[in-house]
Amino acid sequence: MRVLSTALALALTSVLVGAAPAHAATGEVVVFTTEFEDLVRYPDPASGSCTVLPPTAHVLVNLTDAEVSMHAGRGCFGPGVPVAPNRGWHAPPSGLFSFSVA
Repeated sequence: MRVLSTALALALTSVLVGAAPAHAATGEVVVFTTEFEDLVRYPDPASGSCTVLPPTAHVLVNLTDAEVSMHAGRGCFGPGVPVAPNRGWHAPPSGLFSFSVA
């Protein structure tokens, strides 16, 4: 019985401790809005995070080392369009787009 309870305790501990924290992507996601606004920069976005793009967002450029997904909607729900590192994607200005980091 003691062996069983010890094994159960070890298994439970490994499940609780084994959950790795989310890591940030290295680099930045840059969003071009308009010719009259500064670039919007998102440095080292956290893995699993969801970020709503500015209402005037026009182009998202992924300068991180991780894949970024562009979502039609503000909550990153549903599938997104994958944007590989060092690539970009067009976002129609609407304030209705978001991106998440793999």
